[in-house]
Amino acid sequence: MNTPETQTPEAPSATPVWAGGQADPADDPRAVAFADAHPVRPLPATGTIDTTPISITPAAVGDLDPLWQAVVPETRTRANDIHLPISLAFAERLCRAYPEADADLVRVTLVLHDTGWAHVDEERILSEGFAGDWRKAAIRFEHEAEGCKVARRVLPGLGYAPEFIDRVCEIIDGHDTRHVAYSLEDALVRDADRLWRFDHAGIAVAATWFGMTPAVYTDRLGEEIIPELITEAALAMGTADLERSRALLKTGVIR
Repeated sequence: MNTPETQTPEAPSATPVWAGGQADPADDPRAVAFADAHPVRPLPATGTIDTTPISITPAAVGDLDPLWQAVVPETRTRANDIHLPISLAFAERLCRAYPEADADLVRVTLVLHDTGWAHVDEERILSEGFAGDWRKAAIRFEHEAEGCKVARRVLPGLGYAPEFIDRVCEIIDGHDTRHVAYSLEDALVRDADRLWRFDHAGIAVAATWFGMTPAVYTDRLGEEIIPELITEAALAMGTADLERSRALLKTGVIR
């Protein structure tokens, strides 16, 4: 879905040179500073880790309603109306496990991080965004750039300060394609963005994107996505959810 009347007309940003092997983001001073400040991985939790099913603790009701309402059109693409609310619930759990993080920044960024999918060529989302070396697909860089445009369009009218909006966009820009985090808040958004996949609803949606059966997709989650999780809390949540989902979906039998 493209809505040019709400987006600026310039072309999406080109794929950054580092995606071709130059200027690794791990060398960025922000990434280096974060790694130096948090040398232990997975990052130990300082608060409570909740591994119960995510449906037990949906995201807080009310305070982000104006933001949700501002991006309703953007929730209608690529199952964002499923992905974003579930991921927000995980983000709030992660913020409780890491109370030193800026929870407002994490939560607002999570709502907005994938809104850019609504402003790229919808036919290319599945054909390019979930095929081959999908992390370096141009469409993924484009959706990050478009997501920043959404953030800069909707947040000022909701009273968010320019400095806060810049921090939101810093996380959105690279949340899929950059392989390192620049801050604790960046790390929590990244982990929450992945954790929804371990819930049975996420498996049902995402397995179809990759053209996989639930059994094959859950195998992939265990082999590829679990190792990507940055925080101790996310690792515990993802592992518990994956075990529950495999049992529920009978993936050991239905293969």
